[in-house]
Amino acid sequence: MAPRNTERQVVFFIAVGCAAAAVHWTTVVSLVRVWGWSPLVANVVGWLVAFLVSFCGHHLVTFRDHGAALLSAGLRFFAISAGGFALNETAYALLLRWSGVRFDVVLAAVLLLVAALTYQLSRHWAFFRESRR
Repeated sequence: MAPRNTERQVVFFIAVGCAAAAVHWTTVVSLVRVWGWSPLVANVVGWLVAFLVSFCGHHLVTFRDHGAALLSAGLRFFAISAGGFALNETAYALLLRWSGVRFDVVLAAVLLLVAALTYQLSRHWAFFRESRR
């Protein structure tokens, strides 16, 4: 992949990722503050809503020339997202229990940490076009 295309992908990945993270964070904070949900339960709902934003954005914008089939890319991206969410939820639970830091601050930090891993896996696996033999 040409450096220029990689730079474009990184910029769009960050933009889509920020939008999805904002949706995730806002959903969780709203469910906790307005509805009194547990932060860990609200985090599951936040991830599901953000997944839709993230997949649509990456499929249509970030990796728009990927050439992978929609279902194949969707399933692989879901696997990456679910794995990232498992890491997110585990780190979130541990930090909520042991750090003493506010739930919303901890969530923001965890979302940022998982983003870099998600980019690499998305670029090299979820939206990677299999070569035809």
